[in-house]
Amino acid sequence: IRAAGRGCVSFAGWSSGGYGNLVIVDHRLGMTSWYAHLSAIDVRRGACVVAGTPVGRAGSTGNSTGPHLHFETQLRGAAVASRF
Repeated sequence: IRAAGRGCVSFAGWSSGGYGNLVIVDHRLGMTSWYAHLSAIDVRRGACVVAGTPVGRAGSTGNSTGPHLHFETQLRGAAVASRF
């Protein structure tokens, strides 16, 4: 799984909210991208990434019924249609 765009990792770890292994990239101006249910995380909190940087591997952690990527973009905490 690769980063959708330039930004810095604001969270990388286990999410108790059902997402399992989760990476959140902050793209500035309140936009974040979420990569959830990962089998492995390849970045650390504070790391800066560009589009295409590996952030993790697809998996089935957390509240999941099978291997997949849950990808989400949020603007100031509210889910929005992807702009990447």
